[in-house]
Amino acid sequence: MSTDIDKYNLKKVISEEYKQIQEGLSLAGDIKFDHKFDSIMISGMGGSALPGNVLRIFINYTFKDSKEKRLQVFQNRFYGLPTEAYGNCLNIICSYSGNTEETIASFQECLDSNLPCVGFSNGGKIKEMCLANNIPHVEVPYPFDNFQPRMATGYFVFSIFQLLINSGLIKFDVTRLSEVSEKLRLRTNELEEQGKALAKKLVGVTPIIYAGTYFKAVANIWKIKINENAKTPAFWGYFPELNHNEMVGFTNPQAKFFFVMLLDENDHPQNIKRFMVTKELMEKRGMESEIIKITGDNTFEKVFATLLLGDWTSYYLALEYGIDPTPVDMVEEFKELIK
Repeated sequence: MSTDIDKYNLKKVISEEYKQIQEGLSLAGDIKFDHKFDSIMISGMGGSALPGNVLRIFINYTFKDSKEKRLQVFQNRFYGLPTEAYGNCLNIICSYSGNTEETIASFQECLDSNLPCVGFSNGGKIKEMCLANNIPHVEVPYPFDNFQPRMATGYFVFSIFQLLINSGLIKFDVTRLSEVSEKLRLRTNELEEQGKALAKKLVGVTPIIYAGTYFKAVANIWKIKINENAKTPAFWGYFPELNHNEMVGFTNPQAKFFFVMLLDENDHPQNIKRFMVTKELMEKRGMESEIIKITGDNTFEKVFATLLLGDWTSYYLALEYGIDPTPVDMVEEFKELIK
């Protein structure tokens, strides 16, 4: 396994992900909306859609015991807006390149319908449209050569988060996040070694990533990182739903699978039991699995430490396969063919 194939130094990108928390918070500046929205709609594709997944975890998990009405987080991954975008909703337009055609089409619909909106991009058409229509725009950094949208999750999440706080849509003391950033910095080497060891177990098999309901988006992001970094198939699901359908498909498996189960020890006791029993059932049928505990003192540390582990795992799996983890040549080829 050689790092010589890591031409764009994704290792450095991953090792500095913790910096995106504080940098992301600073990006939104003083941008705010005075209206009290009930929901936000995040329009974006691929890596630019991931902040919606993470923000939904924060809101639903952190405030799961609260009886107060929560801000709803909707996501749009298409050329047009769903009905929810037309309610009492702030439309957040996310495209790292600023040139994603589905997102541009959704943004144009926002403009045509005079919907409240804000743009997040590194530049491109989205920035041009914001400037031309007097729409607030947050510029997401391009810190490394060939920096990929899937690696900008922290920038997106925390800049959107700061905007929501500025606008009074979420109450949170952001000074607490400096501690999260520091903990991630201190844990980076430990998570790198854990990811390197896990990657060796995933060579030659198809990874299946499972999590509980609250952290299902983390399993989804792991799947995406394995697809894009290691250039190999991976799939995801969540408890308890998978025990009612997907699980049965492994009665007659058509490939070699390895189950990575991301366990939150604060999950419902019966859901935790499902992790253990499912592991037992799969191993009984000759398939390997590993339960990984989601650790951290708060929701953001839990989410971003687990995502960091997924990044290291997918990175070292790419090296095991002798693949440069950064480029996504098939995506670029597809874009040329669809023009």
